[in-house]
Amino acid sequence: MLTLHTVTLYHLRMPLVAPFETSFGRITHRECLVVEARDADGLIGWGEVVADRDPGYAYETAGTAWHILTDYLIPMALARPLEAADPAADFQARVAKVRGHHMAKAGLEMALWDLLGKRTGRSLRDLLGGHRDRVAVGVSVGIQPSPDALVETVARYVGQGYARVKIKIKPGRDVAETTAVRRAFPTLPLQVDANSAYTLQTAADLKPLDALGLLLIEQPLAEDDLWDHHKLQAQFHTPLCLDESITSPRHARQALEMDACRVINIKQGRVGGLHHAKAIHDLAQERGVPVWCGGMLETGIGRAANLALASLPNFRLPGDISATDRYYARDITHQRFALNADSTITVPEGPGLGVTVDRAALAAFTLRAVGLSRPT
Repeated sequence: MLTLHTVTLYHLRMPLVAPFETSFGRITHRECLVVEARDADGLIGWGEVVADRDPGYAYETAGTAWHILTDYLIPMALARPLEAADPAADFQARVAKVRGHHMAKAGLEMALWDLLGKRTGRSLRDLLGGHRDRVAVGVSVGIQPSPDALVETVARYVGQGYARVKIKIKPGRDVAETTAVRRAFPTLPLQVDANSAYTLQTAADLKPLDALGLLLIEQPLAEDDLWDHHKLQAQFHTPLCLDESITSPRHARQALEMDACRVINIKQGRVGGLHHAKAIHDLAQERGVPVWCGGMLETGIGRAANLALASLPNFRLPGDISATDRYYARDITHQRFALNADSTITVPEGPGLGVTVDRAALAAFTLRAVGLSRPT
């Protein structure tokens, strides 16, 4: 059995190297929670809760996740030992009665995967069944002041070696921007992400994108919608990709059955953890539908988990994982992930997540911390 002794929760605020703007706002700093889970033998597992300060991308925030973790999820995990062979599955069954709050669950679950890997001497990639030692990655570019500024920004990242680019769009900042990038880079693998900024009616304005040879159009409609995406996909040759709408394996199955999308973006935080992320991967693989790994501006902890997840065979499109220096001048792990010459990043091979935490950096970015112990 895996017995947790203490779980410490850290609330972090970290400066980004450059502002990042999407359809729901612009940020210069990222907030997140970090989970430190210590077992009865003194081993430590680390996890990251990707919820940000504001409820833009999702209803969860760093504040709501703090509440749910300290008042419900951590006490549940500490209450009794977890099944040693598959603590993630045991944890998910235990917390199933807590509705939603997938990011909070995913952060604590990640720490359990890290512990399992360290206890067994296996990497997270190995535990998940991944096979790649490098995964293809791209870069996500936020909304820029003008089409010309966007082209300049994209050119800078292409110059750094990124072979696939995703640009954020919103009403009035879509077709002109995408067309400008496509003209500047006629053969660049390119995709766009609307983050739910359109309705079924206003999405008709995106029809010119169909002629630009995009990899996909990501989440154009409401964050909780499947049916209208089904209607919209029928109007486009370009594959639609769902992100926010896929919060569980059940939603993934429904979306594929109704042809609401032809690609799925898997974010382990959005779907409640690596356990559910792998289930969605397996379902899509059975149906012949490609998946790719989305990013949430993770620290080295979450970035390591994303790389291991993206090593699974059906991650057939480059992910939004990117190098550490894309987002942070100083990270909280000793390991910094770099872009290889072939637009890949190497998957960690060490036990668990394969990263170690820089406690000085962790302390420097921590706004508050709390530790909970196993009842005696």
